[in-house]
Amino acid sequence: MKKKARKRLVILMFLLPSICGFIFFQVFPIVYSFVLSLTDWDVLSRANFIGLENYKKIFASEEFWRVLGNTLYYIVLYIPLMIIASLSLAMLLNIRTKFTGVFRTIFYIPVLSSWVAAAMLWRWLLSPYYGPINSILGIFGLQGPSWLYDKVWAMPGIVLASVWKDMGFFGLIFLAGLQGINPSYYEVASIDGAKRWHKFRFITLPLISPTMFFVLIMAIINSFQLFPQVMVMTKGGPHGSTQAMMERIYNYAFTYYKMGYATALSWILFCFILTVTLIQWKMQRKWVHYES
Repeated sequence: MKKKARKRLVILMFLLPSICGFIFFQVFPIVYSFVLSLTDWDVLSRANFIGLENYKKIFASEEFWRVLGNTLYYIVLYIPLMIIASLSLAMLLNIRTKFTGVFRTIFYIPVLSSWVAAAMLWRWLLSPYYGPINSILGIFGLQGPSWLYDKVWAMPGIVLASVWKDMGFFGLIFLAGLQGINPSYYEVASIDGAKRWHKFRFITLPLISPTMFFVLIMAIINSFQLFPQVMVMTKGGPHGSTQAMMERIYNYAFTYYKMGYATALSWILFCFILTVTLIQWKMQRKWVHYES
C-alpha cells in the first residue's frame, strides 16, 4: 500500500504543474470573462454588477444583427471556395513529378506569411486604380469593380485574400488524406472501366470525407474569428459592410473600453461556434465514411 501511495504521489507531483497551469491560465480566465460580461467595467472605473443587461443590449442592437449577418455572409462565401481550392490544390500536388516538392513548398509560403503582410499585398492587388487584377480584367474589356471601396464587392475581396492565405494549410491536410487512400481501389476501378469522375465521386470523396469533416470544422471556427484581414484591408468599411464579430469585440474592448460589453460579445460568439460545431458533429454521421 505504501508503494502504491508513493507512486500516486510521484504521479501527482509530475501532474501538478500542468494542472495548476491549466487552472490559472485556462479555467480561471474563462470563468472571470463570464463574470466580467455581467458587469459594466470600462477599465477606468470600478466594475458594477448589472446582470444580463449587456446581453439584452446586444440582442436589441441592430448593429449586432448586421455584424452577425456580415460574418455569416463571409462564411457562406469562404467555406465552399476554400474547400474547392484546397482540395483541387491537394489533388494537383498529389501527382508525382520531378518538382513536386518545390511546388508544395511554394504553395505553402502564404501560410507562413503574417496576415498583415498578406492583407497589404491584397490591398494592392485589389486596388481599383493600380491593382493588377483590374488591369488584367481591363485587357479583356471588362470593367473591374472597386473591390474594397464598394460595399457589394468588399467582402468578396476579403474572401479571395482569405482563400489564398489558407488554401495551402488546408490543402496539406487534404493531401495527407489523399495519400492515405489505398491505390488498389483505383486499380480495381480502372479494370472495371471507371472514368476519372467516377473514381473521384465514388472512391476519393467517400474516403477523404473524415478529412473533409475535420477541414470543415476548422475552417468554420476560423471563419467566425475573422479579424486581421478586416482590420488591415477595410477597417470594417465601406459603410460597415465588412464589420465582423471579432472586429467589433476588439473595438468595444480597446477603442471604446467597454470591457463588459466586449466580453459579453465574446461569449455570444463562443456559443455560436459551439452550436455550429455540435450541429456538424451530429450531421457528420450522414456523410462521413470511415474505411473500417
